[in-house]
Amino acid sequence: MLLKRNEPGEGSAAASLDGLGRQDYIGNMTQLSVPMPDDLQRWVDSRVAAEGYADAADYVRQLVQRDQDEYEADIRRVQALIDEGLASGIIDAEPEDVLREIIAEMREARD
Repeated sequence: MLLKRNEPGEGSAAASLDGLGRQDYIGNMTQLSVPMPDDLQRWVDSRVAAEGYADAADYVRQLVQRDQDEYEADIRRVQALIDEGLASGIIDAEPEDVLREIIAEMREARD
């Protein structure tokens, strides 16, 4: 489920969903109550007003969605690095020797 920020005047949080009607959106929701200090509440309120979110819940949903997207991207990035490492093969040299060689190459490149 992808969320997007409402532009000012676009309506309710339900309008912020791509491809889903209001009833689908409401039917698939659970409630979450988050107590927060006054300064954080003021920050949320200011972001809602400045960025055109429908309400604080819309803003928080965006933050959670963004965090989820970034986490999944990190997982894909790490998996790609693991795959690259596995595909690069195994060397017979000792790790210390490999490090010495890398350090020597880096010194030569600087000189």
